[in-house]
Amino acid sequence: MKSTVETLSPTRVKLAIEVPFDELKPSLQKAYREIGAQVQVPGFRRGKIPAAVIDQRVGRGAVLNEAVQEAIPQQILAAVQEHDVKTLGRPEVEITEFSDNEPLKFTAEVDVRPEITVPDLKTISVTVPAVEIGDNEIDEQINGLRERFATLKTVDRPAAEGDYVQLDLKATVDGEEVPGGSATNISHEVGSKQLLPGLDEVLVGLVADADAQFTTQLVGGDFAGRDADVEVKVRSVKDKQLPEVDDDFAQMASEFDTLDELKNDLRERLTKVKKVEQIYAARDEALKQLVEAADIPAPEGVVKDEVEGRKQAMTDQLERIGATLQDYLTSEDKTEEQIDQELTEAAQEGVRIQLLLDTIADAEDVQVSDDEFGHEIVHRAQRAQMQPQQYYDQLVQSGAAAAVFGDVRRGKALASVMEQVEMKDSEGTVLTLDDLRAASEDEHAGHNH
Repeated sequence: MKSTVETLSPTRVKLAIEVPFDELKPSLQKAYREIGAQVQVPGFRRGKIPAAVIDQRVGRGAVLNEAVQEAIPQQILAAVQEHDVKTLGRPEVEITEFSDNEPLKFTAEVDVRPEITVPDLKTISVTVPAVEIGDNEIDEQINGLRERFATLKTVDRPAAEGDYVQLDLKATVDGEEVPGGSATNISHEVGSKQLLPGLDEVLVGLVADADAQFTTQLVGGDFAGRDADVEVKVRSVKDKQLPEVDDDFAQMASEFDTLDELKNDLRERLTKVKKVEQIYAARDEALKQLVEAADIPAPEGVVKDEVEGRKQAMTDQLERIGATLQDYLTSEDKTEEQIDQELTEAAQEGVRIQLLLDTIADAEDVQVSDDEFGHEIVHRAQRAQMQPQQYYDQLVQSGAAAAVFGDVRRGKALASVMEQVEMKDSEGTVLTLDDLRAASEDEHAGHNH
């Protein structure tokens, strides 16, 4: 095999490879074996069919084609090793010349890891806003608890927004009852817009035992798009009563005896959540500065694959909730080009960060132990609700185990970055990875109450 390498850009090369026909013979024999095991020819045992008979039955061209498809990846690998090319992503192959008994000539364009010079990590300094918890944020938490412990009390007055009413509904189109359009004794919060359009407006001002009629447009079912006449009868009006905010409330809503203790606990919890967010913000800012300082290009083939992957994942996620990409675009008021642009920018940033962390991992000779790799597999298996061994076997089959290994290695490189760059808040307090570990552990402990 002869090969040359041509640099197309800092992130892409073109390999030109020439393979003498003799070197293709092992692949050719394998192709005959595989095709021979699939075809049935009367008079021959499966797998024992002579090459000449296969040529006649299937065609020599088909066998050559199969052999070439098998040989190309091996030849690319050999050329990559010979020229010490650090490839990324999938090569784009074009066969330039090939016929029976002649050399195979082809080119392979592939993204490569660009040469990256990482600045001294100790020169990078990041400042993020200090953590502040406003009284209004504590009040919001308290109000959420009050809502959870609210009670409903029947009142003798007309319904107002925020009240709960028990009601009966009956919808008809041209006098014919709408399937599923009737309900008895259901509870509804006035103003919540949870039921039929137009209902909330009619309910305001109605007292218990009053009824009313209104017209609404149906959105689903056999009568979709038609106007329906709806009769509504109010059975009772209830006022939502929120508990007073005092020590009794603290005892009812928490494990604390006094309101002050409850508020202090809420403040501590919020502080921890914001502390984690703060350190993540510092991390993101540090990575951004490093990517800019190292002036890392984003290989286009890898970015393209990444964008396709992200878009597919997005489409699958929407399908699971019964929506299409078009529905999503409409609800977000965006065009497909805008979404592609956003995905491309996110993918470029993601790929640049990966390249940066891989380079740092190489420079610092970061190793991943079996324990660390196993720990990540167990963690991912739990998230996928699978047994670790089953999850790992799937990874190996799909060829994705190396990618997970790469993620763990990058994670270690990232921890090293966070230990070396200077991270502080606007008040001058130094932030460290230990703060993140402490806050995260407290967070987990907090959830286990």
